Amino acid sequence: MLNVGDKIPQVNLPIQVDGEFRTLDTLKQLEGKRVILFALPGAFTPTCSNQQLPGFDSMFEQFDEKGIEEIYCLSVNDTFVMNSWFEAQDVQRVYPLPDGNGEFTQAMGASVEKGNVGFGIRSWRYAMVINDGVIEQMFTEEGQDDNINSDPYEISTPENVLENL
Repeated sequence: MLNVGDKIPQVNLPIQVDGEFRTLDTLKQLEGKRVILFALPGAFTPTCSNQQLPGFDSMFEQFDEKGIEEIYCLSVNDTFVMNSWFEAQDVQRVYPLPDGNGEFTQAMGASVEKGNVGFGIRSWRYAMVINDGVIEQMFTEEGQDDNINSDPYEISTPENVLENL
């Protein structure tokens, strides 16, 4: 897993915005800004849908007061799934980052096999504060490993990230 002081991976992610396909260069998108990027195992999954995504969205103003300009949610899902999930969740202040091929996740050192629950390759749960493309703070859940039966969610919560800003 990348750590504090490392530059984030430069990956071109295919996204769809307002019905048009575009390519988002992760490094260009995040350079010159102080942002939060959090990653989770999957769209429409219980913890991700009931706690993590809505928590970051509802707490945006508190993060803004601490100097965070934007918040991004990354998952190894395609742009259609991510956009549908954000629409279903009525997300207003977090941007989806669909890592459909898992390239960003793999470059971060965060990919895990979740075949034991039928997910295939997914991202380990983490959050990070990025300042001008460099990791300023890292909040990685403990126990990263393939095919584990648990899904820890304590370190990467929006509440914990905010408390540590």
